[in-house]
Formats: sequence, structure tokens, C-alpha cells
Amino acid sequence: MFVRSGLALADEAEPAQNADRKDLVSAIKRLERKLGFRRTRNFRKTSKEVAAAYRCYYTGRLELPLSYEGLQLQTGTSAGCPLDTAKYDVFFYPLEAKASGRTPLTTSLGRESVERFLVVVPHEDFHADPEFKKLPATLSEASSTLIGFLAAIEVARQRFGSSSEVYQNLAREPELFLHKAEIVNRYYARLRRIYEGWQAGGISESSVLAQKKQVFEDLQGECKNQEPDPTSFNKCLAANNNAGLAFDATYTRYYPLVYDLYLTKGKELQPALDALRRALAAGAEAEAVRNLQALVKPLPATAAGLPATPPAPAPEDSPSCCSPSPHRP
Repeated sequence: MFVRSGLALADEAEPAQNADRKDLVSAIKRLERKLGFRRTRNFRKTSKEVAAAYRCYYTGRLELPLSYEGLQLQTGTSAGCPLDTAKYDVFFYPLEAKASGRTPLTTSLGRESVERFLVVVPHEDFHADPEFKKLPATLSEASSTLIGFLAAIEVARQRFGSSSEVYQNLAREPELFLHKAEIVNRYYARLRRIYEGWQAGGISESSVLAQKKQVFEDLQGECKNQEPDPTSFNKCLAANNNAGLAFDATYTRYYPLVYDLYLTKGKELQPALDALRRALAAGAEAEAVRNLQALVKPLPATAAGLPATPPAPAPEDSPSCCSPSPHRP
């Protein structure tokens, strides 16, 4: 159960379906100021555009990058991606928002569920922390994912009450995403071993393709069996191929580690946020990971992802606020 951060209780709950999106943005921004978020102009203006951008992430059929930073990227259109899916593993992503600091409220985000909306806005705003510019996406995305969930839970409690369906749904999201992270990280490691074995020789391409097919079938089957369904993210891969796995692994790789930090802080938002900032202030991935591991050392080990390996340099902005919506791949 989520433990309140100590901020003021809501005077009166309101029906979630009646909540105006601009009012929700204002409520989130007020909470962010109390938490010490860096101020941004994200979501202050509305846009008639359906998406913030259309992106086509792709990679080779037998290539599994460390994160979305290692994926090839091409601009798409609302119709999709101009790429040969027989040659590449492709993930088409209509972004609802991106970490520009001035991202508008798109029509697609405005139509999302209240749960999804409440997670996206603080996730996106947390990316504005200057410390994140020094770190790989695998750390910044895991951290922003957790803080997005926790901030959304608090706003839902304030606006709709702790007995509301929105609050109850969101209160489950941090742990549900932990389950997804453990699945994604495990299958990512399994597929990397298969590809490394093929690269070392002794395995035919047809054999490795058959093993790849089995990995993705097993992964899809396991994630689909998760219950209950999350309301703010897709419980399965964004795309059931190398591109989708590398993309989602960016969010899941270190999520169990930052979730453990949340547990050590008694599931309290402000203490977890402060500890996370201190750990990430290291400026380098390996040191930041060591800081996090030292903070969670008293806890039993969990599936905290793969050993740290420096990925490619980060792009100027994050490709997305968070794990893709549960309403589309």
C-alpha cells in the first residue's frame, strides 16, 4: 500500500471523469513545486496535433542494443514507418510527449485515461532535472518511471480521494511495473546470450532465428498472464521484437533497483525522491549504480537488471515520457 508523503489531505473527492486536463496539470505542477522539481513549461499549452512526433525505431533482426539509445531512428508519419520489416525489427511510436521542457498537451495525451495522464506529466517533468543529462537513459528512465507513478498516486489521493478507483488503480502501478521489469530484464538477458553465442560461432542463423522466435513467444505469454492489468502502461512489450525489447529494457533495466530504494524509504515519496537525487548526482553510471546499491544493501536482492554497461551517448531529449500506453502497442 502506498504511504502518503505527508502532504495535505484532499478536502473533498471529485469524480475522476469530470476532471479537466488543464486542472490536473495545475494540480501536478503544485505538487512538483512542493517536491522541488525543476520548473518546466511542459503541458502549459495545448496542441491540435495528435502526437508530439512519429518515430520509427529499428534494428537488425539479430541485434539487441542495450537501450533505445542504441536503436536506429527514422522519422515516421501518422501512417507508420517506411521501413522493410523483413530486413529490420521495427517499433513505430507516436509520441504523446517528449522531454523538451516545452512539450504541449497533445490531443492523444488529452484523450488518455486519467491514470495515464497523471503518470505522464510528472514523468516528463522529472526529466528536466539537470543531473539526468549526465546519465544514460537506462537510469533516467527508471527513475522518472518510479517518480511518475508516485507523484500520480499523490495527486490522485488529493483530487479524488484514497477510496477512488483512480487512486486504487495507480497505487498498484509501481509494483505492477516491477513485475514487468523482472520479466523484461530476464528475457532480455536470455536473448543477449543467444545472440552472443551466435556471434561466437557454432550456431546457424536459422537456429538462432528459431530461438529468437521462441523467446518472444515465451515473453509475450508470460507478460499477458500478469494480473491485474495496469492502467497507465502496456504490460507487454511496445513491439514484440528486438526494437521493442531494447526500448522497454531502457525503462526496466534499473527499475527494480530504484524500486528497492523506494522500499528502504518506507514507500514515502519525498524521502525516496531526495535519496534518488543524491544517488544520481554522481554524474557517471557506474558510480550512480553503486550509490543506489549501497542505499538498498539492507534489502534482499531482487532482479535489478543487468550489470552496468555504458550505452551510447544520450540524445538531447527523451523519446517518450514513459512506457507506452496500455491502449496501443
